[in-house]
Amino acid sequence: MSEGVISSRDMAIADENASFLGVPRALLMENAGRAVADEVARRFGDLRGRRVVVVAGLGNNGGDGLVAARHLASRGAEVVVILLGRGERIRTGEARANWRALRNMPLSARTYEASSAEELRAIWGQLGVHEADIIIDAIFGTGVKGPIRSPYSDAIELINSSRGFVVAIDVPSGLEPDTGRPLRPTVRANITITMHKAKPGLLRPEARNFVGELIVANIGMPPEAEVVVGPGDLRACLRPTRPPNAKKGDFGRILVVGGGPDYSGAPALSALAALRAGADLAIVAAPRSVASVIRSFSPNLIVRALGSEALSPADVPFLLKLAERSTCVIIGPGLGLEEGTFEAVRTFLEAIKGRKPLVIDADAIKALASKPVDLSGTSTVITPHAGELRLLSGRDVPPPEDLRARMEFVKQVASELGTTLLLKAHIDIISDGSRVKINITGNPAMTVGGTGDVLTGLVATFLSWSLGSFEAACLGAFVNGMAGDLAARELGYHIMATDVIERIPSVLKPYERVELGTPGLS
Repeated sequence: MSEGVISSRDMAIADENASFLGVPRALLMENAGRAVADEVARRFGDLRGRRVVVVAGLGNNGGDGLVAARHLASRGAEVVVILLGRGERIRTGEARANWRALRNMPLSARTYEASSAEELRAIWGQLGVHEADIIIDAIFGTGVKGPIRSPYSDAIELINSSRGFVVAIDVPSGLEPDTGRPLRPTVRANITITMHKAKPGLLRPEARNFVGELIVANIGMPPEAEVVVGPGDLRACLRPTRPPNAKKGDFGRILVVGGGPDYSGAPALSALAALRAGADLAIVAAPRSVASVIRSFSPNLIVRALGSEALSPADVPFLLKLAERSTCVIIGPGLGLEEGTFEAVRTFLEAIKGRKPLVIDADAIKALASKPVDLSGTSTVITPHAGELRLLSGRDVPPPEDLRARMEFVKQVASELGTTLLLKAHIDIISDGSRVKINITGNPAMTVGGTGDVLTGLVATFLSWSLGSFEAACLGAFVNGMAGDLAARELGYHIMATDVIERIPSVLKPYERVELGTPGLS
C-alpha cells in the first residue's frame, strides 16, 4: 500500500495489532472521537448553543461517534445521540463503555435508541433533527458490507435531507472504503475525518461528491502496528469455520521431503507441526536409512521410503509422483550435505516449481545457494537463518545487525530471488521483495533444536489453505513464536520442539469457531 493510504483490511489488522503492542483499542477510539470533536470545534468555534446530532451504529465507528458526542457536550454543544439499535446489541466492549458514559450524562447529552425505521423517523421528527447545525455520521465507517437495509438506509436518507453540516467519521456510510463505489444510499458529507490514513476509496474521483473535504486524523496508531505480525493478521487470514461437508485432504496434504543417515527428527517435527496446525495429512518421504525410525515416532505420520540411503537424483521421479496429490511440499529438513542430495534437490525443484507451493528449509537452502534454481514468481517460502541467507544472497557479509538495515537487506534479497524469505532470528523478518514485516514472538528457550522445523510445518499448512506465500510466512512465524512463548511460560528454559507443537492449538483456537455435529455439544 502506498504511503499515507491503507486498505480497510489492513486497517483492521493494524487496529488489533496495536492492542497486541500495548495500545488499547479504547485509547484509539478515544483519540478518534476526540479528533472529530476537535475538528468540529475548529470549524465552528464556540459550540455553546450549537445543536449537534450523532447518528451511531452498533460497531466501533459508532463508538467513535459516541466519544465525539461526549467531547462536544463537554464544550457546551446541545448533543443528541441516536443509536441505530438497542444498547445491549452494541458489538464491542469499547463502544458499550462509551454508550454507558453518555447514558450517565442526562444534563448534557440526550440519548435515543431506534431499532426500526418507524422509531427513527418518529425521533427525527420529534426532535426536529433536520434543523440541527451539525450531523455526525457514525453508522458504518469501513464496515459496510452488501446491501444497506432499514433502519440504516433510512438514517442515511434522513441525514442527506437535513440542512446541517454533515461530518462523516472515517468513511461516509454507504461508500465502499476500498473501491470508492457508492451504494444506495450513501451519506453525502461536507467533510470526512478518516482515521490514521486515507482509505483508497476516499481518493477516487467518483467518491468526491460523498466525501467532501477529506481530513486525515492522527489517532496515535503506532507505526509498528502495520509492520509487526500480530493477532490481527491471524484473524484476517484464517477461516473461522470449516464447512460441514469437509473431507480428508481439504485442509492440506503436506509432503515433507527430508531426513538422512544422520537426522530423522527434523522431517517428523515438520510433519507433526503441520498436523497440529490443522493439516489433514502429513506424508514424509525419507531415505530408507531413516524411514522406519520416522515411522516409529507417531502413528499419525505417513512415511514413504525412498530407494537410497540418502536422497539422490534417482529418487526424484518417485517424489514427483508423491507431490502430485499434495497441496504443499516441504523440502530440506535433515537431508544432509552430500553432493548427490544437493543435485536431487535442485532437480526436484526445477521439475515441481510453479506446480505446488513450496517451503524450502535447512539443507535444501544450502543446495540452492551452491547452484541457484530460478523460483521467481512461484508460491515459495524460503526459511533461512542469517548464515544461510548470506549464502543465498551471494554476498560476503551477513545481514546487518541494525533492524531497519536488516529489513531492507531481506527485502532486497527477496526481490532478487523473486520469492518470499523468512529470516529466522530473535526478531524474524519476512519479505516478498515489496512488503516486509517483522515477528516479535518467541524467546531464547527456542534455541533448542527442532523449532525451525516446527516453523516449516506451520508455513506449509498455511500455504495449503490458499494463503499467499507472504501471509503464510508471517502467520507461521507468529504462531511458532507464540506457541514457544506459551511453552516457556510453563516450562521455562526447558522446552523441546515437541512442547512447541503441542501448544499450537492454544494459539489458533481463539480465532476458530468449532461447529459440532452432535446436538447439545455445540
